[in-house]
Amino acid sequence: MVARSLDPRGVAICSGLRADLKAGQFRPLPVRERMIPKASGKLRRLGIPTVRDRIVQGALKLVLEPIFEADFKPCSYGFRPRRRAHDAIAEIYNLASNSYEWAVEGDISDCFDQIEHTALLGRVRARIGDRRVLGLVKAFLKAGVLTEAHRRRDTTTGTPQGGILSPLLANIALSALDEQFVGDWQETMATRWQRERRRRDGLPTYRLVRDADDFVVMVSGTQAHAEELRDRTAAALTPMGLSLSEEKTRITHLDEGFDFLGFRIKRDRRRGTKGTRFVYTYPARKALASVKARVRAITRQGTNHPLTSLLRQLNLLLRGWTTYFRNAVSARTFGYLHQFTWVRVIRWLRRKHPRMNWGQLRRRYLGTGWWPEQDGVVLFDPARVAITRCRFRGARIPTPWERAMG
Repeated sequence: MVARSLDPRGVAICSGLRADLKAGQFRPLPVRERMIPKASGKLRRLGIPTVRDRIVQGALKLVLEPIFEADFKPCSYGFRPRRRAHDAIAEIYNLASNSYEWAVEGDISDCFDQIEHTALLGRVRARIGDRRVLGLVKAFLKAGVLTEAHRRRDTTTGTPQGGILSPLLANIALSALDEQFVGDWQETMATRWQRERRRRDGLPTYRLVRDADDFVVMVSGTQAHAEELRDRTAAALTPMGLSLSEEKTRITHLDEGFDFLGFRIKRDRRRGTKGTRFVYTYPARKALASVKARVRAITRQGTNHPLTSLLRQLNLLLRGWTTYFRNAVSARTFGYLHQFTWVRVIRWLRRKHPRMNWGQLRRRYLGTGWWPEQDGVVLFDPARVAITRCRFRGARIPTPWERAMG
């Protein structure tokens, strides 16, 4: 084996960081602000730390994450090791299939920008006693922002998105919401007879499913119960300086359906039956519209490059998108995407070779089944992706540190 030589610049940076940290002289620089357009047309603020700051944030995350993972509740899925959006969808599906018919679709207004520093540091201080670590966390929170106009702005609230440490700090702040709902469940709804008694008394049962700053409260009860829980959720967020978005926070019945993490969750009549209704998860229309727009953007490129280049770009996109949605009822959607992509590639080929007739085009670029390929690169076929069910794992999801602790 050939040993790789270390980059002298990287060694110098790490050596300087080590000396500054040991001497207590490390000071993070303001993050560079970038405004990223969202699907709604609004802009999302992104903060890009320097390389030195990212190294220190990564080291801090290695120290802090195992400590707080021991306290985080199983209802939280976003930005946590070995957890994914599909686990959140599987829990919602499990609840919706067991009489939880109302959903409080929650969205926190500017979550990463509005977290109250005092409240967040209080939660960190409750688990971390080392003042040097606390000082580093506070320094990153107060580092400031270098705006796109090259002006410095102090950060009195929030933890800007883009840093390695920001998702963990956001989860620490939002764990206050998890603790309230999990505490309610364990105290009054943990057993079947407790839930049955509450329903006989006209009281709701409910569960929280959260992925970062997006969450759903599934409610077995009435619409009035769901509205009351929305108010309780808003009250639980207030101490952290957060509030619910009036535009995006809705109360929806399962028969109407709602979108969460790119999926459409709805109870609908099963085809071929007389009124039998089941809960289904589909790719949401917005998600399909998004991938179609990206396919259009790729196939609208110039025709100077070869077909293989176009196919590689499309394959990366289609393989990732279908992998994410293969755990839903996606066969018809994948079939539609199969046809849509084929048409877009054929149109690109017709523009590239306007003088070539259909027979020549087919012999040169279309292989078995009239499917585009060139030089061994074949267009990824969404219709061939196998549909599988993501099973609900709940509290059985292990952390990376359980074996080491055992």
